[in-house]
Amino acid sequence: MKEYILITGASTGIGYEMALQLAAKKHNLVIAARSEQKLKDMQQQLSSKYRVDVEYVPVDLSQVSEAYDLYNHTRSRGFVVSGLINNAGVGLYGKFEEVPLDEELKMIELNVASLVALTKLYGKDMVARKKGRIMNTASLLSFLPFPYYSTYSATKAFVLAYTETIAAELDGSGVVVTALCPGTVETPFHSDAMRKTNAMSTNKPMPASVVARAGVELFLHGKGKKVVGFMNWFISNLPRVTPDSIMMKIKKNLASIKK
Repeated sequence: MKEYILITGASTGIGYEMALQLAAKKHNLVIAARSEQKLKDMQQQLSSKYRVDVEYVPVDLSQVSEAYDLYNHTRSRGFVVSGLINNAGVGLYGKFEEVPLDEELKMIELNVASLVALTKLYGKDMVARKKGRIMNTASLLSFLPFPYYSTYSATKAFVLAYTETIAAELDGSGVVVTALCPGTVETPFHSDAMRKTNAMSTNKPMPASVVARAGVELFLHGKGKKVVGFMNWFISNLPRVTPDSIMMKIKKNLASIKK
């Protein structure tokens, strides 16, 4: 039967670049995101250029019910999803008392609940087939919870912990679970306020294509987690040698708006 790699958040940024690179490697794809027109354009572009089968499913994963809908749709169409890249995600930046609660709850639904649902639903099928790969997009902030990104940092810490523990459970099952941990990436993800922080001026965003290349390599051939870029790797390890109180002051300064 024909096998597919499912990519969520496929219409922009890292997800878009991974879709391009995987299609170029002759992998059939199911691409999912909110924008049906962008997905339709991608389908036409990738299928005609690379001669692979590309299916698309418009879906809003900020509602976990649509994660179930996505799974049920692919099953009803007979798609064998042998690879899953949980890339859809959103970030929020701002003061604790100012960030709207409803937006934070939607972010938790997208970054955590839908990721868990898709990992469980497709992962169980992969375990039954004794074959499959799952990659979850975490973040540099999985290691470094930043002030003003409080809920976002927490969601990404969850993603990394969830991914690593499942990877350990499924070791030897034929299913490999990995985590991609990018730092700042040049995508529409960043708001104007994020771009004005000290962190983004001192650690410049990486091109999405470069991060995607590392992600594709990890997804197809790697194990464990991958922090993309030496500087991000170095920063991710700072908490090991820096006292918590000092580290949090450093992070608060980095997350503050540049004066």
